[in-house]
Parts: sequence; structure tokens; C-alpha cells
Amino acid sequence: MNIQQAINRWVRPEIKTLSAYSVPNSSGLIKLDAMENPYTWPEPLRQEWLQLLHKTDVNRYPDPQGSELKQRLRINMNIPEDAGLLLGNGSDELIQMLALTLAGADRVVLSVEPSFVMYRMIARFAGMPYQGVPLRSEDFSLDLPALLAAIEQHQPAIIYLAYPNNPTGNLFNAAEIKQIIEAAPGLVIVDEAYAPFTDASFMSEVGRHPNLLVMRTLSKLGLAGLRLGLLAGPRAWLNEIDKTRLPYNINTLTQVSAQFALQHKSVFDEQTQLICQERSQLFTALDNIDGLSPYTSDANFILVRMPTDQANDIHTAMKASGVLVKNLNGSHPMLADCLRITVGKPEENQTAINALKATL
Repeated sequence: MNIQQAINRWVRPEIKTLSAYSVPNSSGLIKLDAMENPYTWPEPLRQEWLQLLHKTDVNRYPDPQGSELKQRLRINMNIPEDAGLLLGNGSDELIQMLALTLAGADRVVLSVEPSFVMYRMIARFAGMPYQGVPLRSEDFSLDLPALLAAIEQHQPAIIYLAYPNNPTGNLFNAAEIKQIIEAAPGLVIVDEAYAPFTDASFMSEVGRHPNLLVMRTLSKLGLAGLRLGLLAGPRAWLNEIDKTRLPYNINTLTQVSAQFALQHKSVFDEQTQLICQERSQLFTALDNIDGLSPYTSDANFILVRMPTDQANDIHTAMKASGVLVKNLNGSHPMLADCLRITVGKPEENQTAINALKATL
């Protein structure tokens, strides 16, 4: 039996139909494709951090629970004291833990479309049926009647709602989300990956609903390289989900570095304020270019609809000009002709605007 025959025999059919998650090479480009904070740490803070790392030993396994880091997260993110807290290697690992905990051939994962692709992908990894409910095409808002009907029909084990939504950038109606929580037979995960860029949050609702969990990540705050996510919710639920967590999943350097960074959160708060200011200016600049239709965003990116059938060519031309943005054309019917532009530094945003104007 050759390798391909062995693969055909043993690899699950649903895995063979997938493509691995692809991250484009950004070497030498202005990177505005991945919703990262463009600002590095101030030099004095970097030196203090390096001194801390110099004193950090890595010959022992890390704290398996990340207890000190959890306490810091509770303080910085106003996590209710009676809520359980679980850490993951980014939010992706938390989504995987949720799937492993509730997986079953008849256990449906439900979300809106378009939204974060990992909800669907990880459901398929775990062998769970996935059901997407389209957002309203005119403004990407929730289609509440369709969602409630889908909940009634499919009785989902997990519902994911990104708040603000990725890749559209908008906030869903909070009252409608509460109706979904009340109607859901299983868990509702409110994914607040972009919490640094909005005041809206369901964190204060944790504990008021027995099936509500709130998920966050430190990636968008400015710590993407540390890969740290968190899940807050009723302790009884998190005790079960914790059973699928691999031992020592948060390494020592991440724990020490994240705790240090959160002790200096004011630095990152200032950076996110700059990003929000630039988001407003970038939106205005995009809105003033004939043929472009940017969508209002509460995140650190802006979704922009290009002239019909030009998104691919514009994306290629921008990359040739040294600017990498995310091409969403073809990823979902509602995202036809769309590019997603991460908010960068002022000079990066201006370069992106100039590149766009040059292609139109």
C-alpha cells in the first residue's frame, strides 16, 4: 500500500475535503490583513520585560492552571468573581475544547454567516454538523426570525456569535442576542475578540444566564504573538470543558509575559485609542473614494466593497504596491467584491489609501 492509498483508507473523508488554514507570506509588505495591533512595545517597557524574562526559568513545566495570570485577567477584564475562567492557546483552542466537550454526530454547531471561519472548520474537525444562518444582506445585522427558527429546528449544542462580528465589523443588537440566549437549548458563546475597540460587552451578563459563555483573546490588544485566549462562564460548565484541555497548554513565557503586559495595560489602552481614532479617519478616506463602499466598524478593521468584479485585481495591485489586505471575494456570497483592511499606523493607512486610489 502506497502513501496515497493509506491516506485514502485512514484519513476521515470530511478532513480530506478541507484545505489547511492558509496564512500568506507578508515579508516586505505593510501588513493590514490579520487584525493585529501595529504598535510595538515602548523601549522602556521592552527592557523591563526582558529583565523579567532573564529571571524566568523554563526547566519546569508551567503552572497548569495559570492561576496568577487568571487573577490578573479577572481584574483587567472585569470578569465576575463567581465566574469560572479557562485559558486557551488563543481562542482557537477554546473553540476546539468546546467542540471536543460537546461533540456528537447529531450535535449541531450554529452560527451566523458570514462570520469567523473557525467556528465551522473546528466543528467539522470534531465531526459535528454545522449550520450557518445568513445575516441580513443590507447591513449584516441579525435575522432574528431566521435564527430563532434555526434554533427550534436544529436544537444546536453550541451557538457562536462574534461581537463585534468578523469580518463585517458590526455589533449585533444586544436585545436580540439575549433572545437567542434564552431560546438556545445549549451553550451560547459570545466571542468578544475585538472588545478593546468597543465599549459593548456581555461580560457583565456572565452568571445571569446558565448557558452563556464569553470568549476573549489578547491578540487584538497587542499580544498576538503570545497566543492567549480566555473563556468565562458558569464554573460547572467550565469544569467539564477543562477536561478536554491538554496539560500545560499555556507555556511559562506566555504566562509571565501576559501578566507583565496586563500590569501595564494603560500602554495598550493608549494604543487601542489611537487605532480607534485612525479607524474613523480611514473610514472617511475610504468613503470619499468613488466606487468604494466601506461598512461601519466597531473592530480594528474595515470591510470595504469594491466595484463589481474588481476585488481580485485590486487586491493583487495593492500587494504589488507593498500593501497586504485580506481578500474576501469568493469566501462567501455576501462578501462578493469585498476586501478587509486592518487599521494600521497613520502612514500605513495612507499608503493603503494611495494604493487603492492608484488601482481605480
